Amino acid sequence: MSEPFLTSGDLLIRFQALDGFLLQHQDLWRPRPFHHLQLPWESQLPELANWLRGRSLEQAEAADNAPYQLAAPAPFAELARQARELSALGELPNAAGTQRSHAFGVDVPGRKMAQIQAFASHLSFDQRPRHWLDWCSGKGHLGRWLTQDEQRLTCLEYDPALVQAGHLLSRRLGVQAAHLHQDVLRDDVAERLDAGQTPVALHACGDLHVRLLQLARQKGCTQLAVAPCCYNRIAASHYQALSQLAQASALRLSRDDLGLPLSETVTAGARVRRQRNQSMAWRLAFDLLQRQLRDVDEYLPTPSLPSEWFSKPFASFCQDLAALREVPAPGEQDWQALEARGWQRLAEVRNLELLRNLFRRPLELWLLLDRALYLQEQGYDVKLGSFCDYQLTPRNLLLVAERA
Repeated sequence: MSEPFLTSGDLLIRFQALDGFLLQHQDLWRPRPFHHLQLPWESQLPELANWLRGRSLEQAEAADNAPYQLAAPAPFAELARQARELSALGELPNAAGTQRSHAFGVDVPGRKMAQIQAFASHLSFDQRPRHWLDWCSGKGHLGRWLTQDEQRLTCLEYDPALVQAGHLLSRRLGVQAAHLHQDVLRDDVAERLDAGQTPVALHACGDLHVRLLQLARQKGCTQLAVAPCCYNRIAASHYQALSQLAQASALRLSRDDLGLPLSETVTAGARVRRQRNQSMAWRLAFDLLQRQLRDVDEYLPTPSLPSEWFSKPFASFCQDLAALREVPAPGEQDWQALEARGWQRLAEVRNLELLRNLFRRPLELWLLLDRALYLQEQGYDVKLGSFCDYQLTPRNLLLVAERA
């Protein structure tokens, strides 16, 4: 029997259970193995820590997206069981599918097209929408797919090139659409919304989708559907809870904490994984070096680096990064041994992360329930569930809200 999706009557109980679970075990999921040579919890759980540290990088990668199944020492299995139970969420009911000609899929990457079709097929409102509002629309692919017959469409997008491309696509496909250049975080975006619109957002990041929820409520929109993404893309240093329940919680989330649900790599190809592993191994090796050079035993954040940095010799990488971060010059080092230590650290880090990864989905669902409870407090009837398979996108959860 499949898990049910959540409705308004389920939100409170599930939120409270997740809140307690995340608070109780925050010492396990807050510290990032990448930042610490030794994690605070390792002294309390030495058998589990030693077992994880003894595994290979290949073993870590094999378990990365299915950490619940790992036969690790206690208390791993019990934590996995609780995490899985608390984050279980079924698929939203299928609505009458929108049928479109092949032309509507032109210029849309296959994975994106599948996400749009899945999103559309799980939208069911009591009242048929009259005017779709595609929020952070890009070229407006989602809005065009949804718009039929006499329905209207407005697309809001920040990038002028995407606005123009979307306008040309809509005109070519015969869809009556207004493609508007708009920064949705500016105050004047309020003029673009009215109560007769049905806003939709597929993978709008952090502050962008939160802004939509707040404005839709303020403007009296009776329907909306949002599949959030990138909860850590916020201007504030810490998470600003929306619902009264989340505001009353003792859980305080940093921007770094909010990145935990986004750490899956189910959609990355082998080449991208190899590049990511090299980047992480070299950064971990440099971390060992900078601790020695600075004589300070703490992690030193490094910025995002262009891909060409990882095409240079490892010694040049470290020397250039030391200069960039104003660390004392490395001088002569056993570069081969240091790089090997970086790769060994990567294996340890990725395996230690398996414990932290048990909390990815519970934290994501906590954040989504905060949004759902906020809408419920504003008088909306809310449904929360999945709209596509996890392999298509890990951000596969959809919030559908409607009020009379």
